[in-house]
Amino acid sequence: MEQKQIFLDRNEFNYPPSEGVKEALKNFDVNKLCFYTRIYDEGKKSIFSVFLSELYDIDESQVLLGYGGEDILKQAVHYFLTLADGNKKILIPKFSWWYYKSIADEVDGCTIQYPLYEEGNTYKYDMARIKEMIKEEKPKMLLLASPNNPTGNGLTPAELEELLIAAGDTVVLVDEAYASFVTEDTSYIKRLINQYDNLIISRTLSKFYGLPGLRMGFGFISKALIRFIKYSNKYLGYNRLSEDVAIAALKSESHYREVARMMNESRKAYEEEIGCLPGFIVYESVANFILIKYPIALKKALEEAFAAQNYKVKFMNEPDINEHMRITLGLPQQNRIVIDTIKRIAQQ
Repeated sequence: MEQKQIFLDRNEFNYPPSEGVKEALKNFDVNKLCFYTRIYDEGKKSIFSVFLSELYDIDESQVLLGYGGEDILKQAVHYFLTLADGNKKILIPKFSWWYYKSIADEVDGCTIQYPLYEEGNTYKYDMARIKEMIKEEKPKMLLLASPNNPTGNGLTPAELEELLIAAGDTVVLVDEAYASFVTEDTSYIKRLINQYDNLIISRTLSKFYGLPGLRMGFGFISKALIRFIKYSNKYLGYNRLSEDVAIAALKSESHYREVARMMNESRKAYEEEIGCLPGFIVYESVANFILIKYPIALKKALEEAFAAQNYKVKFMNEPDINEHMRITLGLPQQNRIVIDTIKRIAQQ
C-alpha cells in the first residue's frame, strides 16, 4: 500500500476538528440551503458577523467577511489601488507571502518592499525604515503581516499603533492569519479600529482554527472606510453551512488552545534538538510553522530523505532566504519524524 503523503509545506492543519465543528456539520439543517439568509433584512451581513460582533465587542457594521482571509486581502488591495487618485503604491514585507505582490500585480499595483532584519534567532520589522519609506513613497497602502509568513515574527499592539500613527492617510492592512497563536487578548482590535481611520485587520479560520477547507475569513475595519465596507458586503448573504461551522469553531476555543499547546511543545523540540546542530538556526515563531536555516550543502540529501518518507516541507528559494526550510507544525509523531530526519542527515 502506498504511504500517505504528509503535507507540512502549506501551514495546514493535521489535527482533527473540534467535536463542536463535527456536531455542527452533522446537525446542519439542509433546508437552510433552499433560502437566502433573512438576517440581511435586519441590516446585518450574517449570523457569523453578528457572532463576531458580540465576541469581539465591535459594531457589526465594522465586521468584514470573506472567502478565506485571502479574499479580504485581495478585495482591499484591488479596491484601494484602483481609486481615482491613481496612487497604486503598496508597501509589503521583503520576506512575505508571494500572494501580496500577486494581488497588487493584478491591478497594476506598484509593490515596494520594506526590510526585515535578522537578529540572532529571530526576524524583526525595521520600524524606523518603514516610517521613512511611508514619508518617501507616500503609498496608498501599507501591508503588515503579524505574525509574518515565512519568518514567524509579529508586531505587538504598541508597534502596530506606532505604525498607524506614522501612516497618516495611508491605509494600513494587517494580515493576522496566525494571530490567535500569539495571544488570546484581542481587546486592542476594538481600540485601534475605533481610534484610527485607516485600519483594516484580516483574520481567518484556516490557521488557528484549522479549517482551511471551509474558506471562511473575517476582519475588522475603521468606520471611516465605509465605502470599502459597502464594496465588500454581499447583498444576499453568505454560505449558511459555513456560518454554522465557523461559529462552532470559535465556540471550541479550548480544543484549539490544546492543539496550540501541543504545537508549542513540538516547537521547543525543534529549537532544542535542531537549533544546536552546526550550521542550523531555528527561528523564533509565534505561528503554526517554524523557519529553519540549514547548511545549503545538505539540501539535496534533505529533499531526498523527506521524499522517501512521503513528507513535504517548504524549501524556500526567494532571494536572501534560500537556505531555509519552512515547516508546518503537524502532529507530535509527524514532528518527531521530521526532527529525526534532519538530525540523521546533519550527522552523516
